[in-house]
Amino acid sequence: MPDSGPDKPLVVHIGPDELVIRRRYEAVSIVNDVLIALWFITGSIMFFSTAWTTFGTWCFLAGSVELLLRPLIRLGRLVHIQRVRATALRPGNAPRESSQDF
Repeated sequence: MPDSGPDKPLVVHIGPDELVIRRRYEAVSIVNDVLIALWFITGSIMFFSTAWTTFGTWCFLAGSVELLLRPLIRLGRLVHIQRVRATALRPGNAPRESSQDF
């Protein structure tokens, strides 16, 4: 497989430290879930004040869009797994699917 493919760990340098992300789809899904929570919490707080109701409504809309991204991330992961399996030289080296809901 190529060195720059989606299976290669993503390394992010933060000053002298580095963050290594190995399971990208799971990491993207976790970040998406955190954003969903933040949008809905922010929107809920905004609804306590009538002056902030419009902005709160936009936060709920953003959270709803993030909810739409959840199945798209899962679908992208499944498509990627199918492509890797189709092109793998040895079936035993292909990634395994997980029953985790991410």
